This record gives sequence, structure tokens and C-alpha cells, in this order.
Amino acid sequence: MKAVFFENGQLKIADRPEPSATAGQVVVKLKAASLNRRDLYTPKRLGDKASAVILGSDGAGIIEALGEGVKNFKIGDEVIINPSLRWYEQSVVPPADFDIVSLPDDGTFAEKIAISVEQIEPKPAYLTFEEAATLGIAPLTGYRALVTKAAIQAGETLFIPGASSGVATFIIQFAKNLGARVIVTSRSADKLAAAKELGADLAINTADDWSLRLQDEVIDTVIDSVGAATFNRSLAVLKKGGKLVTFGATTADVTSFNLRDFFYGQYTLYGTTLGCRVEFRACLAHITTHKMKPVIDRVYPIEQAQQAMERLRKNQQFGKIVITM
Repeated sequence: MKAVFFENGQLKIADRPEPSATAGQVVVKLKAASLNRRDLYTPKRLGDKASAVILGSDGAGIIEALGEGVKNFKIGDEVIINPSLRWYEQSVVPPADFDIVSLPDDGTFAEKIAISVEQIEPKPAYLTFEEAATLGIAPLTGYRALVTKAAIQAGETLFIPGASSGVATFIIQFAKNLGARVIVTSRSADKLAAAKELGADLAINTADDWSLRLQDEVIDTVIDSVGAATFNRSLAVLKKGGKLVTFGATTADVTSFNLRDFFYGQYTLYGTTLGCRVEFRACLAHITTHKMKPVIDRVYPIEQAQQAMERLRKNQQFGKIVITM
């Protein structure tokens, strides 16, 4: 089968052996998969001498084979992959055996994947396979950040530095569905316009003076994945007693901030990543109830996976990048 994998320090698009279903597993014939920033980082984590690992954490397809003991699903069912491995119940932190699809095991950038039946969910019928392939890391991360951690309420104001990531495009829609006011930033006029079209109430340039532009706003919550470049700027516009939720560090992992200002401001800082199956199912129910449409930036055939990853690396996208098999 054709796959995108990393082996001995090189990203390759070539044939790999087809998987088979062991007890409790299914084989899914994948129709589409979507990219996440972790796909750019996985090769570095593997190192130059690693044996082949297929990249990709999100995907949608059709069940082709059932392993022994599989119930509740049948051959021909249309399904999506839950990338959050073995994190089933609601908890503050994931269990010790938690992993994410594609490291250490093979991922979704392939024509087929064998995976535990516990990691699949029915595909929302109204979505195409390309749209459904985005329902993985991005919406789950965004839902946990917004609902579980921030506990956003109708009438509150949410500030999102960086409007164009897959996670951000889901958070904008979730927040609007829940009755919040949403403010975003970007350096791109096109991305600011796209965010407004998606539902953002106010979109400002990242280079602007945020304190000046937002002086008439009361920011209840900030959800930030940019990292060091925006952390202190976000704190500066957050109301006293407000919440800052972080789930990423695109610019840099390490930052510093004034502790005295922080504790006098009575701020709350949350860290989060991905989420459990309970949250994933709640997220899917929200998406289905509101008939949400994932924002797809561009679709590439699997043969052009290198180009797709380069577009993500350069932050050129607005929404999710998808590859098809």
C-alpha cells in the first residue's frame, strides 16, 4: 500500500506492507487524512536511524476487516480515527499508557491502518471523507481547551492570538455556538477576513498594539498556542481574574513573566493537550448538532504529501490541510 513514512532520516512516499487486524482491531481503508503540526516534529523525535514509521494522526475511511472479538462495527462502516490512544475517561491528565496515533505505531498517511476498535467512531454522515478526516487532534484539542479548561460561558469574550490554525478555526466555531464573543489576530489580511467570515466578531493585526486596540474590551479568556511570542502580550490584555489556556508553542517553548503581576492579577493558567474519549464524543456531538463544517485550506493527493507538509511548515494555511488516498 502507498504510505508517507519517515525512515533513516528521510521522509518517503512509497509502498509499505498492508496491515492486518489482530484481536480487537479493525482495518480501515482510509479515504483521507489531515495534517497536524506534530507531523512536522515526529521525524525529529525519531532521529536519523529510526526504522520506518508512517506519519499522520487523523483520518477517515471505511472498515475493510474485523479482528476477533470486534463488536458494534461491521465491514463497510464509515468511521473516523480517534487519535488519543487509551485515554478513555475524563481526567485531569492522561493515563500513563497514553500515546497519540503515529508515534510509536504507524499512522494515517497510508491507504490502510490497523487500529483498536476502541479508537474509532462513526463518521458524521453529512460530512465528506475529506471533511471528516479533520475530526481528530484539532477539534479535540480545541474543545478541551475551550469547554473543559476555560469553561467558556455565553456572553464572555474569548481572545485567540493566531486565527489560522486548524485548532483555531474549530475554536472560533465552538465559541460562537456557545454564545461567546470572539476576537482573533493574524498578520495576514486574507486570514483576518476569513476569520471574520467564519464568525469572529473582531479580527486585528498581530503587529498592532493589542492593549490599545482592545482597551474597550473585557477579555475573559485567552487561548494561546503561539507560545513565547504572544504569552506576555496575551496576559497584558486579559482581565484581572481571567483565564489563559495554552496548548502549543509554535514560536518557542520557553518564556518568562512577572510573577508579582500574575498573582496580584489573580490569573489562572491552564495547560492542556488533546483530550479523552468522553471529550471526543462530546466534541463530535457538538459538531453534528450544529452541523459544523470543518475549514479545509487545501487538499492534496498522497503523492504530493511533501508539498502539503511544506505548506504547513510555512504557516500558509487557513484551517486544515488534507491528503487523499
